[in-house]
Amino acid sequence: MEILVLVIHVLAALSVIGLVLLQHGKGADVGAAFGGGASGSVFGSAGSANFLSRATAILAVVFFLSSLGLTYLSARRTEHKGVMATPAAPTKSVPSDVPVPSTPAGQAAPTVPATPSESGSKAGEVPK
Repeated sequence: MEILVLVIHVLAALSVIGLVLLQHGKGADVGAAFGGGASGSVFGSAGSANFLSRATAILAVVFFLSSLGLTYLSARRTEHKGVMATPAAPTKSVPSDVPVPSTPAGQAAPTVPATPSESGSKAGEVPK
């Protein structure tokens, strides 16, 4: 159902764009008055504006209704497809028989930072 409404929505949007591009603006009448352009077209001299504007209005209503339909269908959906909806992957534990790499001779072992002292000092704090 949602795919059908989406197809109607896209077709209505493309049709509205096409019909708006086919219509001529207010300035085109001035050019036709001085002999530029064909005033008699496929739809007649005044029929094209009436037909195209009515078709644009009808397709705009279809576009609006399909937008509301898509909104309704997406709000009704209860399926969660987000990253947070999936359970976490199980973690692998390292077996205890795996040897720990040793440091080469002549090099010091890496140091682990000390835990904060009981006095409440924080890392990066300048002493007074």
